Amino acid sequence: MTLSRAASVALLADHGLTPKRKFGQNFLVDANTLRKIVRLSGVGPGDRVIEFGPGLGALTEQLLEVGAEVRAVEIDRDLIGILKERPELESVKFFEADAMDVDFNLLAPPLEGPYDLVANLPYNVATPLVMRVLREAPQIRSIFVMVQLEVAERLGAGPGDDAYGSVSARLRYWAKAELVGKVPATVFVPAPKVASGLVRIVRLDTPAVDPDLAPVALIERVVTMAFGQRRKMLRRSLQSLLNEEDFIAAGVDSSQRPEQLDIQAFGALAGRIS
Repeated sequence: MTLSRAASVALLADHGLTPKRKFGQNFLVDANTLRKIVRLSGVGPGDRVIEFGPGLGALTEQLLEVGAEVRAVEIDRDLIGILKERPELESVKFFEADAMDVDFNLLAPPLEGPYDLVANLPYNVATPLVMRVLREAPQIRSIFVMVQLEVAERLGAGPGDDAYGSVSARLRYWAKAELVGKVPATVFVPAPKVASGLVRIVRLDTPAVDPDLAPVALIERVVTMAFGQRRKMLRRSLQSLLNEEDFIAAGVDSSQRPEQLDIQAFGALAGRIS
């Protein structure tokens, strides 16, 4: 059973609580959307699932219903109290922590096998949190998140797309990503001012650029510098790092702009620096 809008509001009121803006709390209360998230995530019986920001536990319930084993990280101590009181969630392991600081090896011990991340992420931490998972938690093999639509479009964009930018390229060092759905603001309590998007991210077996060619930190530096002046040709935006001979050796046209390059091309440029 999924918490309805009325039940969610009542549950908060019973505990003398209201959604906290500082934590970006917008609770999803639409059963169809919750079921869609779980279905599109692909998780099923026996899968180990990490959830960040479970809120009142509506998505958590749906994950349990398909047989997943759930570990949930919640920063709000008041909500932890509510979650632990709900008998439907008694099998869930709750961690009171900030997802940006949580110890992944404690949350998801690598020796236990692979994990999947499924979550409705607060808008203010979505991008850095996704990137942190990709960099620091290789045991998490897939990420399925609902985030602000504009962020979802950036995460799912590829070279040549209007939304393609620095985070789009940097993400593709680690994973494949696609925007798979849109969610209206009306299915939340309280309703945010913008629509949301659903993004599926699947980790690559190996990084998209051979680490022996260039370290990831250097590749990210090149990407960030290029997109910092995205209207300029690469020969201008990267002139402090590369000369024309470097572009030729890397097989990259220096008259291009950053949105035209895939992560392999940025890796080739970084390789000329290293």
